[in-house]
Amino acid sequence: MKALYDLAAPAKLNLFLHIVGKRADGYHLLQSLFVLVDWADTLHVEVRGDGALQRHDVLGGDLPADDLCLRAARLLQLDTGCTLGADVHLEKRLPAGAGMGGGSSDAATTLLALNRLWGLRLPLERLMALGLRLGADVPFFIGGGPAFVEGIGEILHPLALPEQRFAVLKGPAGLATKDIFSSPSLARSENLAIVAGFPALAGTAERLVAGFGRNDLQPAAEEISSEVRDAVALMSKQFGNARMTGSGAAVFSVLAEDGKDGKDDQSLATLLQAQPEGWTGRICRSLGSHPLAGWAG
Repeated sequence: MKALYDLAAPAKLNLFLHIVGKRADGYHLLQSLFVLVDWADTLHVEVRGDGALQRHDVLGGDLPADDLCLRAARLLQLDTGCTLGADVHLEKRLPAGAGMGGGSSDAATTLLALNRLWGLRLPLERLMALGLRLGADVPFFIGGGPAFVEGIGEILHPLALPEQRFAVLKGPAGLATKDIFSSPSLARSENLAIVAGFPALAGTAERLVAGFGRNDLQPAAEEISSEVRDAVALMSKQFGNARMTGSGAAVFSVLAEDGKDGKDDQSLATLLQAQPEGWTGRICRSLGSHPLAGWAG
């Protein structure tokens, strides 16, 4: 096997995100519910025999000098002593600075693809440990499905959740995570969710957004970004609920299942047409498992 094509790197949404503490090293501890959605980047990965690692942008544009895909490939090389290289071609479809984990998902798909292409057969636990060295969200994307997440993002409790539809909206600008966490408006949650009872408590995504949870980063984000404030207001008015995902700047709404007739798509399209250039959005469906689930080992 010399190449793998059309590999999905799906986005995630945080149905809620609670800040529950802070480590001595400054990292914040969280509890969150992560779900995968069918909005995704696409990777094409080819083996090289010379050990070189190259990143290519399928859609054109400026390439970063050292993005997470290259860092993931280099880390896998160094950890295993593999002498093979790779060309990683990325079709970037996910918006940057959205809080949807796009870069982390790209890194996870790169690790899973190269583990197979290079014949390494590393088990899931080892790939997840490598992923954590790249970023707190990477283990989730390697893990394979929706999960209740703790720690800095590395402690995963897999969950089976019903399929759900979401509308997602993001303005042109992103948000710097460090600005969010250093804001005096950063909220913190006093009550911890109990893992053993959480699945029954969670119910549907609609219930989580309407009642149980919140995003503790949202007040700080709305104070910093008028686009986040506008997106929350627009989505609340259009769909009846809205919440920021991750550290922003994307905002999502839970959609009713009886809206499959295309009205939600038209509503979001109309909303986008009324915004200045650079706004983006999509109707998404949650995924029960990652498209590459089972690729480790």
